[in-house]
Amino acid sequence: MNLDNATVQNNTAENRFEMLTDGKLSVVEYQPYDDNTLVLTHTEVALELEGQGIGSRLVKETLEYVRQHNLQVIPLCPFVSTYLKRHRDYVDVVHPAYKDKF
Repeated sequence: MNLDNATVQNNTAENRFEMLTDGKLSVVEYQPYDDNTLVLTHTEVALELEGQGIGSRLVKETLEYVRQHNLQVIPLCPFVSTYLKRHRDYVDVVHPAYKDKF
């Protein structure tokens, strides 16, 4: 499996960030909170692809998108919360009301 060519897309119609890997779709689902904030609710990676860094790559690219578009996140998804605790350089995109959790 090669993640170098995998790209993350924001599918606004489905309210999720998507990445296709080996024909399998991985997603970070969200709900808009306001014009500048996304509530990240769920991360899902195909069972046969778990443990290969796909979820981490997907969350990283999601947070990069958020940063580039001057947005903020409310990380309700446990996977995203764990990622943020391990990668504190992304805490700047967390909504102020939730920053104290990181």
